Amino acid sequence: MKKILKDLIMNSLEKYDLWKQNVKDEVLLEELSSMNNKDIEDAFYKNLSFGTGGLRGVLGAGTNRMNIYVVAKASQGLANYINKHYDNPSVAIGYDTRTNSDLFSKIASCVFSNNGIKVYLYSQAFPVPMLSYATRYLKCSAGVMITASHNPAKYNGYKVYGEDGCQITTEASKQILKEIDEINEFNVDINDSNKELIKYIDNEVYDSYIEEVKKQSFLYEENINKDIKIIYTPLNGTGFKPVTRVLKELNYKNIITVKKQEDPDGNFPTCPYPNPEILEAMSLGIETAKDNNADILIATDPDCDRVGVAVKDDNDFIILNGNQVGVLLFNYILERKTKHKKLPNNPILIKTIVSTNMAKRIADKYNVKTINVLTGYKYIGEQIGLLEKEDRLEDFIFSFEESDGYLSGTYVRDKDGVNGACLVCEMYAYYKTHDISLIDKLNKLYEEYGYYQNTLHSYEFEGVEGFNKMQRIMKELRDNPIKQINNNKIVKQLDYLNEVDNLPKSDVLHYYLSDNSSVIIRPSGTEPKLKVYISTVGINKKDSEIKNEELLKVLKNLFN
Repeated sequence: MKKILKDLIMNSLEKYDLWKQNVKDEVLLEELSSMNNKDIEDAFYKNLSFGTGGLRGVLGAGTNRMNIYVVAKASQGLANYINKHYDNPSVAIGYDTRTNSDLFSKIASCVFSNNGIKVYLYSQAFPVPMLSYATRYLKCSAGVMITASHNPAKYNGYKVYGEDGCQITTEASKQILKEIDEINEFNVDINDSNKELIKYIDNEVYDSYIEEVKKQSFLYEENINKDIKIIYTPLNGTGFKPVTRVLKELNYKNIITVKKQEDPDGNFPTCPYPNPEILEAMSLGIETAKDNNADILIATDPDCDRVGVAVKDDNDFIILNGNQVGVLLFNYILERKTKHKKLPNNPILIKTIVSTNMAKRIADKYNVKTINVLTGYKYIGEQIGLLEKEDRLEDFIFSFEESDGYLSGTYVRDKDGVNGACLVCEMYAYYKTHDISLIDKLNKLYEEYGYYQNTLHSYEFEGVEGFNKMQRIMKELRDNPIKQINNNKIVKQLDYLNEVDNLPKSDVLHYYLSDNSSVIIRPSGTEPKLKVYISTVGINKKDSEIKNEELLKVLKNLFN
């Protein structure tokens, strides 16, 4: 291990010297000059990983950072791949409100145009589902979204979409990575010498997307009272314009935005970790909701593909997690479709393996087939694409993942925060019209299907040493399989590095316990973290929570 670390450090110093000799950007040069040996090691010990989720990393100088040279190199590799596979190629490009997102989108545009590829570029920051939509609408060969989703302000990223509007497949990512690896980042032409190939995406695409989102209503001919007081926060991201526009056009007029989080700001000053799954990001919205005696709080993350929800309960607001919102929305859609005889003959729910199995219980009641996929909406989008090939798009009912991602239509192939926000408001208004709160409705579902407690726990492993430790932990879990957790025996273990249920290979371990609990362990694909998902089911809330806490106590010892 010491020799490996020594080789990494030597390799890092060589890369560092190369960058100091070739970097022209003054800000990056200044950062390079101020680096100590540890900084150099962290910034250069590897190239920023490129996979099905594209690139994601901390902003700064180095091969393991997000900067104009890394973006240019990735764009050149993607350009080479596109030109080998498409005649008359074109690319749609979008970006969010993060630091340098606008700059990176322009760098990518120049690289593609300099390779003879037509570029359709959004003129302002818009949500990631709008990039998926534009890629399909404009019949592009690929799409690129500059975003780091819900990550802290120091991150940015580069997502790649296929012509189907879905994030690229494993095979495509391997071929693109091969192209990227053959490129010297300092030899890529980033000048805007082919401006005639770059065109801004016009309002026709935006308007068409909005209309598609508006179609995702399950009220049919029923009238409800839409005069609910909605607090909305885009968390200084891209959601403000499309979310408020759709809600107003759907006749939700009583909308109050969180002013400090309304305008685009890549520093996210009031929510440094702009993830609507966590209290920190939701706290200012909850404060605003209380001050205005509101009914519901809706929050979208910076690229507006995730939706956080908090609802009024007596004098307080309760945050609903992604699994709870997922089952509420799924059940709501099934109720509406069943009542109005709109349910297809072969309906389908698509969810990720780490999302609650309570959804399958609901699906079974309505004779809906459940398709489980690996973590990431690209796998959900892929399944929708397969339905399209079979001319079965009408069978798709709903999809969700536990990390606040939802989609009820097939017009995009990624989770859609605009769609999700509107669905939640409709569901809330419908039940309120019938004197039912979302908390009461959720409790009724628990009474019928069992109390499911799903929790996610993340363990950070920063830098080269942290990365190696994560690898060692996963190897140890495979070499010495766990036999039991607490007094619960492991009745089945699935290793997704082997083929499981025809799913792609993935670094995921899934344990099924004798009391119907389950544990899933996987490294994050976008952050230096190990993620542990614990699912328990009990006869009531306390019973399930106790089981969950007992499992967590034991599992913590695995990551010391």
